[in-house]
Amino acid sequence: MEQWKRNVYICTLAAFITSAGMSQLAPMLPLYIQSLGVEDPGQVARWAGIVFAMNFVTLAIFSPIWGRLSDRYGRKIMCLRAVVWLGVINFGMGMAQQVWHLVVLRLMQGALSGFLATAMPLVSSESPKERAGWALGLFFTGQISGSLIGPLLGGWLAETVGFRNTYFVVGVMCLFSSLAILGIHETRKPVNENVVSYSNREAFRSLARPSLLYGIFLTTFTFQFSLMCVQPILTVYIAGLVPESDHIALISGAVFSSAGFASALFGSRLGALSDRIGAQKVLFCSLLVACLVSVPQAFVTAPWQLGILRFIHGIAVAGLMPSVNHLIKEASPPEFLGRMYGFNQSFQFVGMSSGAIFGGYIAEHFGISVLFFIAAAMLMASAGVCYKVIGPVQGKGI
Repeated sequence: MEQWKRNVYICTLAAFITSAGMSQLAPMLPLYIQSLGVEDPGQVARWAGIVFAMNFVTLAIFSPIWGRLSDRYGRKIMCLRAVVWLGVINFGMGMAQQVWHLVVLRLMQGALSGFLATAMPLVSSESPKERAGWALGLFFTGQISGSLIGPLLGGWLAETVGFRNTYFVVGVMCLFSSLAILGIHETRKPVNENVVSYSNREAFRSLARPSLLYGIFLTTFTFQFSLMCVQPILTVYIAGLVPESDHIALISGAVFSSAGFASALFGSRLGALSDRIGAQKVLFCSLLVACLVSVPQAFVTAPWQLGILRFIHGIAVAGLMPSVNHLIKEASPPEFLGRMYGFNQSFQFVGMSSGAIFGGYIAEHFGISVLFFIAAAMLMASAGVCYKVIGPVQGKGI
């Protein structure tokens, strides 16, 4: 097997293990907070939101920093550092005695981890240009597959070994992921330090088409915003469709999983398609599909209808993220690749957190159905940006 392909498979395995471990935690977080002595349901919900959000706050700030360091010192060592730190943090969370301990640990997790900000440029830089779409799509598939299995595994572990031991298991999984990363042979060494040391302003000025990256970052933000303004309250929407059902959690899980399953199924396929016809075309079509399936979701009358539409939406997601990452590779010179992926991660996390806050406010005052129209409008605007600003990639360089 070619070395670059072996590296991609190892990174995908590491992403699967890490995602499976980390995605176990969200469903059991409110229950763990209760076990720490918080009994009032309102307080539990508030603390769960705070603890969950802290990670994204510091990730948005520190992702470009870790990406820049990966450009200077190498991507493999930064990936290894990130997953080992995740393991340490999860051991710490398993030993937490008060809820504010979790807040501090989640802040530290986002500040000192940054696995995706370092793994993405590693996959990208190790892949030949003509196969980069397939490689990034496969990596995305591993990430999504892990996040699908994680909640099921986490629920089983929480009932079997308890909350604290579940965090210890996740820590061990992260350490296993680090063992996989040790098998990577990084063929592209760190580049010219004089160029890597450019300030962010100098780095963007040196690009052939900085507006291309601005358009990509804006696309990432609007897509994640449109996704997260709906996703956190989708269960409430489903409950309104079947108010007398005793299986809301099961139905909601099936609807959520339909999108994730579609993304896992089509990620590498759409990535390979972007290698053949161009990532910008796949991105534009995926934005249009996501826009078109958002509007009907406001008019569904049964969960199965919503599940079908979310499945199609999941296919669009599978085309979006690998295409965005492929375009960043095309638009960025090797000296700045990690840094640009880090900036894109920042826009992603800002979109996720602000979308969740905005979605809750709009749903409370205007109803959940309005959110689907807002999401569609933002996706249509993003498709316009893709068409006008991104267009065909002319090349990269400084």
